[in-house]
Amino acid sequence: DQLSESLPLVLKNFGLKSVIGIGVGAGAHILTQFALDYPDMVEGLVLININPCAEGWMGWAAQKITGWAQAMPEMIITHLFGKEEIHNNHDLIATYRHHINEMNQFNLHNFVKSYNSRRDLEIERPVPGGTIIVRTLKCPSLLVVGDSSPAVEAVVECNTKLDPTKTTLLKMADCGGLPQVDQPGKLTEALKYFIQGMGYMPSACMTRLVRSRTASGSSVTSFDGNRSRSHTNEGNRSRSHTNEGNRSRSHTNDGSRNRSHTSDNQQGRSHTDMSIDGSTNSSTDATLKSTEVSC
Repeated sequence: DQLSESLPLVLKNFGLKSVIGIGVGAGAHILTQFALDYPDMVEGLVLININPCAEGWMGWAAQKITGWAQAMPEMIITHLFGKEEIHNNHDLIATYRHHINEMNQFNLHNFVKSYNSRRDLEIERPVPGGTIIVRTLKCPSLLVVGDSSPAVEAVVECNTKLDPTKTTLLKMADCGGLPQVDQPGKLTEALKYFIQGMGYMPSACMTRLVRSRTASGSSVTSFDGNRSRSHTNEGNRSRSHTNEGNRSRSHTNDGSRNRSHTSDNQQGRSHTDMSIDGSTNSSTDATLKSTEVSC
């Protein structure tokens, strides 16, 4: 509560009127409390592994028993990661265990104690068309959780308490307790689309899927262009053969005029005119057909 109440002073210090917040775990809980108390200062929230509920008696007892049986680093590891991830991803677990051991253990203990003593956010899903004003988030919200994260149930419960018209639940497949570490590429795409839905980043770069579709479309277009050029070349070859045929027929007609009489010559010239007209029409038709194919 104290951290959420100090955020307005932080925004004022940096000259910010409103923000889009991203929080993980305890940070998500603090940002949600801040958005509930100061809705005009929050435009959107990305909440990873959020738990909107206070620690119950069962959770409190489990934390006490875990604290007696395990050291602080191991208790935090079991809170962040699922059992499967702890057994399989040894490098990641070893890295975080090393980071936790390097922290100030006294301050870390107080922070964990404060988080376990958090109060319920007391949010409710508004009824469509209802007149009762309930306590809920008024800004667009993106809830993110990995499918094997220990926080799945808490995030799903938070989703049931928020306005469905302003809330999106993203359950990431093949992902553990920290989606920003396991699937950073997918999470980045989700953040980009979420911010675009709020009216920002209209000229953001295309995704790999869209780029691949665009590339395939351009390749099909170039292939069609090659086919059209091939048809055009065939049309040119057909016109050249037609012209050669016309020249051969004209030579034949000239020989017939030399061998025949004047009347026969006139008939030969009439036949020649007809054959030339026919060949001209056929070449024109061939030209039209090739142009249609090219278009």
